[in-house]
Amino acid sequence: MYDVIIIGAGVSGAAAARELSRYKVKVCVLEKSEDVCCGTSKANSGIVHAGYDARPGSLMAKLNVEGNRMMGMLSEELDFPFQRKGSLVVCRNQEELPVLLRLQAQGEENGVEGLEILNREQAIALEPNITEQVEAALYAPTAGIVCPFGLNIAMAENACANGVEFRFDTEVDAIEKLEGGFLLKTDSGDYKARYVVNAAGVYADRFHNMVSSRKIHIIPRKGEYFLLDKGAGDHVSRTIFALPGKLGKGVLVTPTVHGNLLVGPTAADIEDKEGTNTTASGLAAIYEKAGQNVRDLPLKKVITSFAGLRAHEGGNDFIIEEASDAPGFIDCAGIESPGLTSAPAVGLMVAEILRDKMHLQKNPDFQGRRKGILNPALLSIEDRNKLILEQPAYGHIICRCEMISEGEILNAIHRPLGARSLDGVKRRTRAGMGRCQAGFCSPRTMEILARELGVSMEAITKAGGNSGLIVGTNKDVL
Repeated sequence: MYDVIIIGAGVSGAAAARELSRYKVKVCVLEKSEDVCCGTSKANSGIVHAGYDARPGSLMAKLNVEGNRMMGMLSEELDFPFQRKGSLVVCRNQEELPVLLRLQAQGEENGVEGLEILNREQAIALEPNITEQVEAALYAPTAGIVCPFGLNIAMAENACANGVEFRFDTEVDAIEKLEGGFLLKTDSGDYKARYVVNAAGVYADRFHNMVSSRKIHIIPRKGEYFLLDKGAGDHVSRTIFALPGKLGKGVLVTPTVHGNLLVGPTAADIEDKEGTNTTASGLAAIYEKAGQNVRDLPLKKVITSFAGLRAHEGGNDFIIEEASDAPGFIDCAGIESPGLTSAPAVGLMVAEILRDKMHLQKNPDFQGRRKGILNPALLSIEDRNKLILEQPAYGHIICRCEMISEGEILNAIHRPLGARSLDGVKRRTRAGMGRCQAGFCSPRTMEILARELGVSMEAITKAGGNSGLIVGTNKDVL
């Protein structure tokens, strides 16, 4: 019997787990995938939104602004990449100017600081590659960019270090109400908990509707992206948004914290909750719309495309509350954009709900700081040489595109909640995220995983489950 079970190890579930680990409480996170950050949280824009988009008075607006303010300190505590770069919303004609003014007023009502309407000359001075058709732009200096993997993994690792248990490859099939709690039936056994936190992303409606007669409906909203090579990373310095429409903020252009350029997303409501395939029509739409607000985009430098799903709920707001007819069942549902930005505040809100209901006491042993994987490239030449002398694995480069060493991969495997697949290594170290998209480094990374995990090469997967990479091999050759 756990005190709390969290369904989902995405950014919301990890944030709730980390905040709950501040208290004396037995917590377990159940995740159907083989790792943290395998669903909505892994495929998004990596934007830390300022907070002018959400409707004033909504939970989304409140937690967006709070999460934005928390992100800087959190990145220092948990050692993940975050840069407060600012953003621009582009207005291309005078008829659209009232929309820009409305966004500014809305942001100010939400508590966003420093919003400013720039004229054409000011906007071009800030971003020389912005469209020449720009008439005005809303400048939000508090906006930023973050590594979504880094944020999710950091919070999960810190929760784990503070006593939270994680169970991967554990899919919840059914939830039953018990006297004083819940029974969760999974494909790897039954679990009991006094309280449940439903942080299941696009599947949150499924679990809510198992225990509540007041139904909710989550619509998977697909967004497709292009990722450009680091040679294009300085084309813009800030996130460039179009004026928002009915389905979201439109196709944006943004630098990433790792030096690439990201273009997207599209927005299409679909039925398939696993529909993360890219489409010809979606990618064509990015090509068509990408150059509307940023000129001369070097789209020949695209190195990959991908798609992610947003958990859109019909009420257009986050649902973070105890189900009215299922005491002890805490929903954390409808967490779409700006969910990544809001995650620190979402986790805090969930933990405070449970703290008050369960009368939790503080954990005196809580450790709020975490050190990420060492990046030798950030060291001085002298310190790097010293590190390689002491640990030669840091001198053995495995991923040439991103210059990732064997030492970094070893750290990724052996740290809390360590990598067990190629994608697990990639999300923690960026090995395989470069220009060749793992074409060179995959075999060597697989060898390291097999050796360190004590399994055969055939057992190594791309992303867990049935994503094996070696089939029908000649073992004599291996």
